Amino acid sequence: MELERKLKTALNESRLLILGAQVLFGFQFHGVFQDLFQELQPDGKLAQCIALLLLLVAICFLIAPSLVHQITYRGESRQGALAAATCFAGISLLPLTLGLGASIFTVLQHLFGRTTGIIIGASFTAVALFLLYGLGLLLRSGSGQMPDEEGATPLSVKVEQLLTEARVIIPGGQALLGFQLIATLTKAFAELPDSAKYIHAAALCAVALAVMLLMAPAALHRIAFNGEDDEAFLRIGSGLVIAATFALALGIAADIHVVFFKVSDDARIAGLTALVSLLVLLGVWFAYPLWRRSAQKPRRRSSFG
Repeated sequence: MELERKLKTALNESRLLILGAQVLFGFQFHGVFQDLFQELQPDGKLAQCIALLLLLVAICFLIAPSLVHQITYRGESRQGALAAATCFAGISLLPLTLGLGASIFTVLQHLFGRTTGIIIGASFTAVALFLLYGLGLLLRSGSGQMPDEEGATPLSVKVEQLLTEARVIIPGGQALLGFQLIATLTKAFAELPDSAKYIHAAALCAVALAVMLLMAPAALHRIAFNGEDDEAFLRIGSGLVIAATFALALGIAADIHVVFFKVSDDARIAGLTALVSLLVLLGVWFAYPLWRRSAQKPRRRSSFG
């Protein structure tokens, strides 16, 4: 059970990290529609956009282990799933830290000037890098060996891990959905062209669908299966979680388009940024796990040869 315990711990750690990322992610979206945003210096607006993209990458990496676990390993506790969770969580800390620093620079540059914003933003980034990377490397101990795989994972463990993974993913959707609803009531949103409003409405529907899909497994488990572990629930719940991330990717990319159009007033820049964001999300969340799963098949066949 050592591997299952460590995988569950890794998923819970991703939940902890994404809770911090979601607050900053929501701020980046919502800040663009505030009345005083237009008073920011050009470098402040640029920092806001860079921070948004950095936090997008961080959330992308924090959600990725759940999809690797479900798509590549079909919910089984495997060394590869634990390694992916460890690797993605470690990588996500860098864009999360840099996004925090850029956010602090944006706010303090507006309040106290560019120099103060740079000094305090850089200081916070350095402190965060030390706490999230340096302290861990200094205190690192143990061999770091992977626990042995122990055959098929019990159904109860698979169900517990699936529900945990839904809780990992849903904060990102909730933060974005809150922004989308509030933004429609701002003066800045009312000034957008109709095309941008339609894209925002489509993004809102996609994210709302994602949140509902992520909530559905818990309700299904309790209402349809009376909280009992069941293979049918596991298949349906896994499908719901995977479908939710696809809708979430579409919603995030669409609102990236709206934000960058609001900042740049250039549909080409907004469209290109949204397209790249969508490709990154789909690549990390779907293409990579599917590639990993296809790479497992020859290895399995050779083991029986």
